[in-house]
This record gives sequence, structure tokens and C-alpha cells, in this order.
Amino acid sequence: MIKIKFIKVGNKVIAYDDNMIVGECQFTEFYDTWNIINTVVKFEYRNLGVAKKMVECIVNHAKKDNKSIKADCSYAKKIISKI
Repeated sequence: MIKIKFIKVGNKVIAYDDNMIVGECQFTEFYDTWNIINTVVKFEYRNLGVAKKMVECIVNHAKKDNKSIKADCSYAKKIISKI
């Protein structure tokens, strides 16, 4: 089962399958805006919704922290436009 972990200090979200890292989504923080800059998922885990869950995790944490969200990452930009 895939677990998603938000790591604020590192400005990223990591996806794990047991103890193995299978994905990572990074963001930058500039004043009150979080910018998702990169989303990567191991080949075997693509098309399983892992990247979407990581982007949604960042968006949800941004909302909790009253931050605006944007994305330079094309995949994240697509997901954010549908939320």
C-alpha cells in the first residue's frame, strides 16, 4: 500500500511502498505562495494515482497554512486546474 508523507522542512512529499521510496514531489515557498516544481514517480508505479495524491497532499497542506499554490511542474499544473 502506498503511503504519502508530507515533509515541510524539506518542502516535499514522499510516496512510500513499505519502506521503498516510489515518488517525490517538491515545492518552493516564497512568502505566501507554494510553487510545485517537480513531480517524479518510479516507472513501475506510474498510472496508479501516486503523483496525483502527492500533488493533492501539497495543495491540502497549503490550504491549511493559508498559502496560495501554483505549479511550474506541468503535471501538477494540470491537477491543480481540476481541483
